[in-house]
Formats: sequence, structure tokens, C-alpha cells
Amino acid sequence: QVQLVESGGGLVQAGGSLRLSCAASGRTFSSYTMGWFRQAPGKEREFVAAISWSGGSTRNADSVKGRFTISRDNAKNTVYLQMNNLKPEDTAVYYCTADNPLKVYSGRSDYWGQGTQVTVSS
Repeated sequence: QVQLVESGGGLVQAGGSLRLSCAASGRTFSSYTMGWFRQAPGKEREFVAAISWSGGSTRNADSVKGRFTISRDNAKNTVYLQMNNLKPEDTAVYYCTADNPLKVYSGRSDYWGQGTQVTVSS
């Protein structure tokens, strides 16, 4: 069992930055692939970024490449999403997720956080 709690969302102007955190409980955190998804009003949830259990492999959605960076600290049971040069279209609820790579990349993970709102004003 893994419980995930996101934080760090908020309101920011276009071009600004935010760093999201996802704190995980459970002794097996370091064995999970971790990911971030987002869901904007009226839209389906979409993949944002993911990171392997070791942190040695990451993947970003094309829409955030060059702007968002995912990282993790297994000693702190925490995964981060650094978001730079934010755009109004990045406005969404951001969710943290954990599971094996196949489930994370497909969005079918068993473990999800409650989400944190990110709002980017123009």
C-alpha cells in the first residue's frame, strides 16, 4: 500500500514557476515508478511526466518538454515536479501516481493522490 499526498499548487502568472511535491508513505516507495498526470476542466486526464524507481530514467509529455522536470528523493519518499515558464494551458489539477512502469504510463495505476490545483493566469 502506498498513500500519496500532493502539495505546492497555487496561482501563478504566465511565465512563472511552481514546484509540486508528492509525499509517499510506505516502505516500498523506492521500488515504484512515479508519475504526474493532470486534468483540466472538461478534459480527460493526461500524462505529464514519469520517473523510474532509481531516478535514472525520466519521460515527459511533449507539451511540457523543456519546461517541466520530474525528480525524486527516495530518502525522503518524495517526488517533485518543477514547472517553469508556465502557460495558461497548464492550468489543471495535478495528480501524483505510483505503480509499475506499465500502469503508470498507461494511467492505470492503483495508487493516486488527491490532486493539487495549479492555475496559471495570462
